[in-house]
Amino acid sequence: MACETEEPEPYEELFRAVGRQVKLLRERAGLTQRDLGDRLGYSEDLISSLERGRRTPRREFLAAADELLGGGGLLRAIADEVERARAKSRVRHPAWFRDYARLEASAVEINDYSNHDVPGLFQTERRARALYEMRKPVLDEETIDRRVASRLDRQRILTDRPPPLVTAVIEEGALRRPVGGDEVHKEQLHRLITLAELRHVEIQVMPIDRPEHAGMGGPFILLTPKGKPQVAYVEAQNQASLLVDREEVRILAARYGSIRAQALTPQESLTLMTDMLGDR
Repeated sequence: MACETEEPEPYEELFRAVGRQVKLLRERAGLTQRDLGDRLGYSEDLISSLERGRRTPRREFLAAADELLGGGGLLRAIADEVERARAKSRVRHPAWFRDYARLEASAVEINDYSNHDVPGLFQTERRARALYEMRKPVLDEETIDRRVASRLDRQRILTDRPPPLVTAVIEEGALRRPVGGDEVHKEQLHRLITLAELRHVEIQVMPIDRPEHAGMGGPFILLTPKGKPQVAYVEAQNQASLLVDREEVRILAARYGSIRAQALTPQESLTLMTDMLGDR
């Protein structure tokens, strides 16, 4: 089965460049990859991956390799830059989501209508991982780890000071779907209840028995970046659109107002989620 992979990032060029430097110094010292690995306590496969830029060298490896290979401080000198790039490499959004993620990081208001799952800003780590693990085509483990880390990193805005105003309308059916199993589902409901009690977060549930529903066109997010006009984000099947046309955004904003009016109130929604948790 095919695996979906990430597009390369600029820091990957740094890892490849460092790998080439290690290879150059190793060959100049007359050592094979196995020789270098044996002397530093690493496997031959790991040395090969480091030299090709597929694995990120740690600070201690760079220091030991610099001394053993006579690098004259060359590898030590780039350790800080490699560490910074390594930290960034753990948080990476898919290409089609990056423009939105940049705007979200500086948002003063976020309004999210979700009809198939809990909004990413509210997901627990285990639920996010379960969602990525069930994707088809399957994602490789490294990509899953990065996307989960990226999703959790986005959630920092919920505790920023001052935090943005965040409202969300979630379909009741999505809240009843035990993604990841019962324990993961209970953990997710508990997190939603905790978030709903924050003053800057309002969560509403759209009951499944509503005869009229303004959100039948699908999910979307309205986002107001600091000092900029409101924009809209629409995503389906890994295809995303960031809408900036004022008329298009106005229409979705009006639709969101109707959706909120048709949904349960925040207090009614909190009661329903608490009941759901008690039923698990």
